[in-house]
Amino acid sequence: MQFTNLLRSEIKETINKESLDLLVIGGGITSAGIALDAITRGLKVAVVEMQDFAAGTSSRSTKLVHGGLRYLKQFEIGVVAEVGKERAIVYENGPHVTTPEWMMLPFYKGGTFGPFTTNIGLRVYDLLAGVKKSERRKMFKPEVALGREPLLKQEGIKGAGYYVEYKTDDARLTLEVMKKAVEEGAYALNYMKVSDLVYENSKVVGVKAEDLVDGSVQEIRAKKIVNAAGPWVDTLREIDKSKKGKTLKLTKGIHLVFDGKRFPLKQAIYFDTPDRRMVFAIPREGKTYVGTTDTVYKGDIAHPKMTVQDRDYVLNAIDFIFPKVKITAEDVESSWAGLRPLIHEDGKSPSEISRKDEIFVSNSGLISIAGGKLTGYRKMAESIVDLVTKQLHEEDGNSFPKKQTKNLPISGGDVGGSEGFKTFLINKMNTGKKIGLSEEEAKKLIYRYGSNVDIVFNTYRDDKVKAKEEKLDPVVYASLRYAIDHELAYKPVDFFIRRTGAIFFDIDWVREHKDSVTQFMKKEFNWTDEQEEDYKQELEQLIYEATHPVEKEEF
Repeated sequence: MQFTNLLRSEIKETINKESLDLLVIGGGITSAGIALDAITRGLKVAVVEMQDFAAGTSSRSTKLVHGGLRYLKQFEIGVVAEVGKERAIVYENGPHVTTPEWMMLPFYKGGTFGPFTTNIGLRVYDLLAGVKKSERRKMFKPEVALGREPLLKQEGIKGAGYYVEYKTDDARLTLEVMKKAVEEGAYALNYMKVSDLVYENSKVVGVKAEDLVDGSVQEIRAKKIVNAAGPWVDTLREIDKSKKGKTLKLTKGIHLVFDGKRFPLKQAIYFDTPDRRMVFAIPREGKTYVGTTDTVYKGDIAHPKMTVQDRDYVLNAIDFIFPKVKITAEDVESSWAGLRPLIHEDGKSPSEISRKDEIFVSNSGLISIAGGKLTGYRKMAESIVDLVTKQLHEEDGNSFPKKQTKNLPISGGDVGGSEGFKTFLINKMNTGKKIGLSEEEAKKLIYRYGSNVDIVFNTYRDDKVKAKEEKLDPVVYASLRYAIDHELAYKPVDFFIRRTGAIFFDIDWVREHKDSVTQFMKKEFNWTDEQEEDYKQELEQLIYEATHPVEKEEF
């Protein structure tokens, strides 16, 4: 079934009629991975998400599929080995949305890392993570490091390590995995809030789900219910009366975005802060973004905000390592705040708590998964589906194959892997230029949509008159049409945050096109005037919060 809210009623009806093996609650990267793993093994699967896909943690990370170098410090060898190898798999299955990024780790007198320990650490990292030869670590003398990044503080520099991370668009990675699951036969809906669990003989057999678009409530039943709701995992465990033992500890991280002309970073940097934490500074699409913080969070889970203290912490960190930039609060173009659902460990600070995932099975049969990292989403999914298929086999005698996703391209990833993508990019750049796109526009669309880009290109080429009638820029129209028809976008925030990332990396573009996009979506979805006003206000509020920190956390 086409992945569009224009068919929302039909999708809801089909989910209701299906005899589901598995219902997944939550729409982040873990849920998307579970849906894809399960559907490719032959299970009947549906996913419901209270907000939009990737609206929580999965659009608010540092946007790196990284191997967890920092976990070497905590001697979590297994975590480093597993997620390090997973990076390459994520990259090969979707090279349009994940790309290698050389990262420099400068070390200073009195800093966390030194030349000797860094050299050994990176070498161990290369071995554990199975890093290919062309991407193995290098070590730089101070003058080489400063040549690569002249903005670095010169005083006390002792050299730098140089290694590869992978940068991604976290929200689009989530969408592409979810789209692939739907292409394979899964059902998925956003704005469906699980308000209660349904039981028979003390066993969970379904959920009550409220459609936040029209207010209707329906019961959805499945043989197995998986709670992969990220920061809301414990909320569902409370409904299930099974929140005991280990619980979640939410920590907040914020990132700041600057114009590349104001902060002209040449090279991605992983650096020490004055309080000996580590922070990333990464150039992207003509911008530079820096983060993250790591503080315990007890506020509104759905709406974490940047505080003045958060912002100033990152500004001070930048000033500490990039003193020449003389960055100020006025230079912040945009920002985002996100939550990490970590497993609580007594006596540990937020930065020390393990990022390992854990699975909890309650007496009612509710399966919950919490913790983990973006990079390890496929392995987390595999663990859950292994458990589900084992239970189904024991209960019904049904047998299912082992995991199928290691070499399975995600949606947009049918380009022949990382090597094939190089040729694909050149060919599609030529196609884009032939139909009137600038080189920059074509490249941005190719990286955003991968092997699905022809649908967007064709809309751009064929519907310029239609775009003009709708008072929409033709590139905006083509992207919006695709988001509505193929990516389940329903509100302006879906398009401007999760489908394009523009509120973070091109906020002026959002301001320029928000009214025409809202008008078009109103017409497409037959919103009431009240809905239109609500969705407009929601977007305006998020634009405001991206540039205006609150004085303090609201509990």
